[in-house]
Amino acid sequence: MKINVAVDALAALAQESRLAIFRLLVQIGKEGLAAGALAEKLGIPSATMSFHLKTLTHAKLVKSRTEGRFVIYSANFIEMDKLIAYLTEHCCAGDATQCAPVKKC
Repeated sequence: MKINVAVDALAALAQESRLAIFRLLVQIGKEGLAAGALAEKLGIPSATMSFHLKTLTHAKLVKSRTEGRFVIYSANFIEMDKLIAYLTEHCCAGDATQCAPVKKC
């Protein structure tokens, strides 16, 4: 991963609502949710949700697909994994076992 891609992803997540959206999409999994359902679950106005989803999509952390009249958003797990790998690549003096999480989610 190039540094500018990592910076874009981290910048997109460095906002409370966008982080909440991304976390919910990760929890939901590959099936994703429609923008309206996301807005309702998180209590975010629709116009604001659209802005945040655009930012997350531009950062490649979220993907969208059309199903009928709805746009379904889901976490881009491939890009998420690349970002995590980038952040942990040189951690803990090269001992990757030191970078493992203490407990699972």
